[in-house]
Amino acid sequence: METSTTVPESVAALHAGIDALTDEVIGGLRAQLPSYAAVPADRLRPRVLASLRNGLSLVQRWSQERRFPRGPGHDDRAYGIPETHLDEVTALARSLPAEDIISAYRIGTDIVWRRFGEEMAARRGTAEDLLPIAETLRAWVDANTLRIVRSCQVGIPGDRATDRRRAALVRALLLGEARWGAGPAGDGLGESHRAGGHPDDGDAAEGGYDHSALRLPFRARLPEDAPPGAPDRIPEPGPAPHPAAHPGPGDHAFARIVALLRPWLALDGDGKPLVTTVDGDVAGLLSGRPAGLCRGLVLGLGAPAPAPGLAAEFTRATQALRAAVGFGLVGAFTREELGLRATVVALPAVGEQLVGLRLAPLAERGEDGAQLEEAAAAYLQQGLRLEAAARTLYVHPNTLRNRLRRFEEITGTSLRDPADLAEVWWALAHRRIHGPAS
Repeated sequence: METSTTVPESVAALHAGIDALTDEVIGGLRAQLPSYAAVPADRLRPRVLASLRNGLSLVQRWSQERRFPRGPGHDDRAYGIPETHLDEVTALARSLPAEDIISAYRIGTDIVWRRFGEEMAARRGTAEDLLPIAETLRAWVDANTLRIVRSCQVGIPGDRATDRRRAALVRALLLGEARWGAGPAGDGLGESHRAGGHPDDGDAAEGGYDHSALRLPFRARLPEDAPPGAPDRIPEPGPAPHPAAHPGPGDHAFARIVALLRPWLALDGDGKPLVTTVDGDVAGLLSGRPAGLCRGLVLGLGAPAPAPGLAAEFTRATQALRAAVGFGLVGAFTREELGLRATVVALPAVGEQLVGLRLAPLAERGEDGAQLEEAAAAYLQQGLRLEAAARTLYVHPNTLRNRLRRFEEITGTSLRDPADLAEVWWALAHRRIHGPAS
């Protein structure tokens, strides 16, 4: 069955104006990425033009297949880019950070998507037309990102060791393992820290670190890696066992987080981002607070600090991330901005006492006690609105009212007393963040 022609018409319009679109993308890259600004525009133009043509051709081909389906078993979509273009990308990566090349694809895609939306709006395109195209473009960018990363890894084998040394330095700063003094490299790090606490790290990254610079420590993960309601698994801040290997640009989640944060990442003397991993999360240093990440990232932030103060602020960033994850929040947060939620993370001993006071009596009643705890949790989550809470539990309001009455009787709690309500909320939040007591 034939569908709307607005998509192929919009793509054709972009093809017709591809020279102007190429200039707009190059301008965006040079404005947002200092490394691209240093590359002559005539050197960038063939690569940008080839990428745009490839991406638009993919959307055009896909829209034609959607209008005239060939039946089951015929999915010939290919999200790759030509091998010759990958060779050019590998050569470009010798003068540009791989993270910037990944960011360039994101920036270019944003510009193309905006122009495509304008063309679709001019033709009165619908949301049903736009959504599949958005999914196609995202799949294309993700596939190309992985291929570019793998190509760069093969073409520049020495980068992996350098990145590992840099990651060791950043990890030491964040975990408080750095020893400040007159190091032989003149970087302010004493010899006792050159290994960074990890057997694969080798020496600290070359180029040193300005320990007087004020930088914001951060800890981040993607929203889909942190389902709301699941107990968080981040260990308490401080020295902890390191993973067997550091996820690097070859890891999709790492690459995506670095791409999102790229404009704000602090750089070392060689222009490389100061990022690492800590227990599976991406962590590092920022030159300023990010903006525009409300839907793409869960980010815990510390306050700007010189090198000796980074470990304390990273602890606060970890607590902020942990609280945001535990409460199902997405965006960038400091510990202060999360208020009592972050306090639940920072004071587990208080939470454990309140669990014993307000929830422990329910544990003796097995399944029935768990049902009463669930009733109280739903009641609080719905702002003490009985009918709304009953709907979330798929029970009649009178059934929920009876369960709440029994909860009060068994726990000695009054859900009409603000102090008791606060203690029940804290106990439930503690369970959510820290999991059941051992």
